[in-house]
Amino acid sequence: MSVVPVILSGGAGSRLWPVSREAHPKPFMHMPDGESLLEKTLKRVLEIPNVKKVLTITNRDYYFQTVDEYQKISPADNISLDYLLEPVGRNTAPAILSAALSIIESDSEDAVMLVLPADHLISPITSFVNRVEKAVTLAQNKRLVTFGIKPTKAETGYGYIKKGQTALGESCYAVDEFTEKPNQATAQIFIDSGSYVWNAGMFCFSPETLIEEFEKHNSELLAQVRESWQHKEISQSKSSQVTTLAKESFSKVASISIDYAIMEKSNQVSVVECDFNWNDVGSWDSISQQLESDEKGNYTDNQNILLDSENTCIRGSDRLIAGIGLKNIMIVDTPDALLVTNKDNAQEVKRVVETLKAIKHEAYKFHNTVHRPWGTYTVLEEGERFKLKRIVVKPGAILSLQSHHHRSEHWIVVSGTAVTIIGDEKKTVNINESTFVPIGVKHRLINPGVVDLVMIEVQSGEYLGEDDIVRYDDEYGRDVK
Repeated sequence: MSVVPVILSGGAGSRLWPVSREAHPKPFMHMPDGESLLEKTLKRVLEIPNVKKVLTITNRDYYFQTVDEYQKISPADNISLDYLLEPVGRNTAPAILSAALSIIESDSEDAVMLVLPADHLISPITSFVNRVEKAVTLAQNKRLVTFGIKPTKAETGYGYIKKGQTALGESCYAVDEFTEKPNQATAQIFIDSGSYVWNAGMFCFSPETLIEEFEKHNSELLAQVRESWQHKEISQSKSSQVTTLAKESFSKVASISIDYAIMEKSNQVSVVECDFNWNDVGSWDSISQQLESDEKGNYTDNQNILLDSENTCIRGSDRLIAGIGLKNIMIVDTPDALLVTNKDNAQEVKRVVETLKAIKHEAYKFHNTVHRPWGTYTVLEEGERFKLKRIVVKPGAILSLQSHHHRSEHWIVVSGTAVTIIGDEKKTVNINESTFVPIGVKHRLINPGVVDLVMIEVQSGEYLGEDDIVRYDDEYGRDVK
């Protein structure tokens, strides 16, 4: 028997703006200890016995950034890190069904899949592993298993699971019912009854059992996913397999969560009650609760200062932040955006993101430093008809062949060596040399060296948005003309 952890990595995490952005979602956020939530999730599953493969489901645009995060960790040589790439998000049910089909194709018949979001904090790991082992035992007996967190308060931000009277082992129960996020009074009734646990959004089952239950209760969605699966593309390397779902067919699959699609319909559902520390990192207030605070409940990182304040948190490292006489305040500072909110309004941060989208401000999507498959770029300054960027290209990386309708570009090499293709001309550009890309001309940039290529790019034109890119060829599978 083998366990295949399936890590669900995606979601914009709009309540955690301005650190989480659409192009840099919550799993890539770094906690105060320097590790990202995605790193922590991978480390956690590598502690589970009988894991020979980890399957990460993520958006195609996040693949290379995910690989970069995983390269910080050194799993055993016999563990494969595989990927399932979605061209568009269709919620958890299609993603998990696709993973089940993948595991059936490539793994032993007795494999059990453990589905985990990439944005949870869990401790201690030993307790987590213990509960996983209980869930695996249930899954081997053809149960669909979910994990319930023993509640500590009448929380209205979580769904609840009612434990049945039938015990299926220590801390294991049949599920009576699922309840979506309740109001405060109902949540308190749930807590007082002792029969309810928080729905953690983690699951365990054999892929065969999952598909059997879909055939009984949601055969239409299963047929859609099976049809889409036929159009997948698979690439294989020495240490991993990458499966890319086809955009046209996967976009036609219904968007629905695993809870609605099957868990609330099946009579084969069990819950494992968990007493480990769990946080789904759903808001800035939930993050602040994980930090070590002073005697007045204040937390500051780096050299920030709080005076005469209570229950206030400052997160920001690029400049000194000082607060005086603050109470119950959350301050989050990034190079291009600052959030100041009362902690009681932490769930409302998503409204800021909605407003930014409505006015078409790029801060909802991008940081000043943006990760690309080939490296990063940082916006240093911008104004009317110009934008200044610092571009870092990884050794051996190749940018797409592209053109722009509205802007020209002037490239200056700061360190490393560049090979440029501009129109029909290919040339080498060395340190302190520059080249010019006129509006509308096809061009490409290559780093032929073994060290990073660092450049300054000066854009000029009537429109400088990131969507003014026409791609003709791309090494990383992004859409081309």
